[in-house]
Amino acid sequence: MSLDNFLFGQCILYFLCFLFSFIAVVPLSENGDDFHGKCLLFTRGMWQNANMTVAKQRFIVEEWGPQSSCRFVTVVGIASLVLSAVQAWRIFFHLCKGHDDSYFGAFVNLLASLFLLFTGFVASTITSVGFNLWCDSVTDGGTMPSSCEDIQDTDLELGLDNSSFYDQLAIAQFGLWSAWLSWLGLTTLAFLKVYRNYRQQDLLDSLVHEKELLLGHASQRPSDEDPRSGII
Repeated sequence: MSLDNFLFGQCILYFLCFLFSFIAVVPLSENGDDFHGKCLLFTRGMWQNANMTVAKQRFIVEEWGPQSSCRFVTVVGIASLVLSAVQAWRIFFHLCKGHDDSYFGAFVNLLASLFLLFTGFVASTITSVGFNLWCDSVTDGGTMPSSCEDIQDTDLELGLDNSSFYDQLAIAQFGLWSAWLSWLGLTTLAFLKVYRNYRQQDLLDSLVHEKELLLGHASQRPSDEDPRSGII
């Protein structure tokens, strides 16, 4: 693969990662505002009758999800958004100038990609598992006639706006997992670039060593000749 094609592939993946991270961060922020800072992920609750005489059921939250879960997912999404934007601009600049990263720069890029790959996977898993637990609670383990998506149209009377929670979390999951796939591709390219630079550096060192050996042999030839060889 040529250098231009390599950099172009990285630039496209960074742009996609920026786009998917943006898609994830926006609905997560909106959901936090709608729920007044309460974390929907891993929230547990149950349906029970409003009172003994009325058959109407009301959803009661037993325990809200930990704030650390929502904060971690949001921070990872923002970090992915910022880093992918910076890297996309940097790679685009290199592509226009025909430059390439040094061996150290490529190695640092690999470490950053591995970090976002790991944290992105954790954040995506937290979002999927935590949202499934919430949906199990509001659908009473799937026994309710309405689905989790339909329940967002029902006022749960929790003192907050739950009219878009399903759409918000579904979009956030799509954005997070898609961004993670982008980081997977970027990590693979970063590893290939480090390996390529290592091979080039190894080849360069070998050529320099061979050059030194040849120069050493050339400098020794006159001294090795017998001075009497020129006497008739």
